[in-house]
Amino acid sequence: MKPALRIGVIGVGAIAQVALLPMLERLRGAQLVALCDNDGPKARALAERFGVPDVFTDIDEMLEVGELDMVVISTPSHLHEPHVLSALAAGIHVLCERPLALSARGVERILAAAARGDRKVAVANNHRFRSDVQAVAAFLRGGELGKLTGVRTGSYQSKRAAEGWRLRRAESGGGAFMEQGFAMLDLALWLADFPDPVRVSAHMERGRGASTVEDSMLAFVECEQGQTIVIDVNWSVTSQEDRWWFDVLATRGSAQLAPFRVVKALNATPADVTPRGAAVRESAVAQSYRAELAHFLAVVREEASYEPPSDQVVVHRVAEAIYKSADEEKEIRL
Repeated sequence: MKPALRIGVIGVGAIAQVALLPMLERLRGAQLVALCDNDGPKARALAERFGVPDVFTDIDEMLEVGELDMVVISTPSHLHEPHVLSALAAGIHVLCERPLALSARGVERILAAAARGDRKVAVANNHRFRSDVQAVAAFLRGGELGKLTGVRTGSYQSKRAAEGWRLRRAESGGGAFMEQGFAMLDLALWLADFPDPVRVSAHMERGRGASTVEDSMLAFVECEQGQTIVIDVNWSVTSQEDRWWFDVLATRGSAQLAPFRVVKALNATPADVTPRGAAVRESAVAQSYRAELAHFLAVVREEASYEPPSDQVVVHRVAEAIYKSADEEKEIRL
């Protein structure tokens, strides 16, 4: 039996507390041995709660003395690139929360560093690992729904929950779109098998000043093969309830998440072919993070195939075009 991988978590904010630490604590083949956060008391309290032996407030010290096989990075977005590069330089495999960097060039620097050091790096695009998304992907990859023609997705939140660094564009990369829409863009492109984007149009609402992040973004992406992606996000809607939707359109069928449904044309008649086994008792977030972490452990152990996340260069270039279109109020061609 192979020894458990020694894992450190860098950044112990909300997502680490809600998903990463609880999952890693119970994940077979994983040994959670170190936490690192500039808030020492918080890190020590979490270490005691989850039985983690070592706590650090300095990432370089953790990487030097922690004897780690891999780290999971969940620090503020502007720190992802330098933290990933530091871990790779120390010879440690990395799973990083999205975004991998704040620019396409930053992603390219990380890919180059991982290749030089022969280390594995992955992005925590957990939506790809949802059981309902995996089922939709199987329908699409098998051609059962015909050709994918479009994705319509969005999220409305009744009040803005973001604070601190998330409200500073230089540190977050953006507001409602980076918080909600970036993951939707990645998932749409992934389900469409990454067609070539050709033009982008976008509109956003934000306050005055170049450093202010947007409260809403409406983006349209057209791809060379004819697929279209529409993303509509807003984190300050006056509403009594929040909404999240993700709809897939294809030539011989359609699918939606939350609630999960797959419809296929059978003898020219729409039929519900939703696989009932795709439903799980735990939340979609918990299930997706569990599957994502287990997959990366398998990748590090060379029990699963590894593909460098070069597709994130495409996602970032589209995201950059979306912000450029919204800033300059014109269509951007890629």
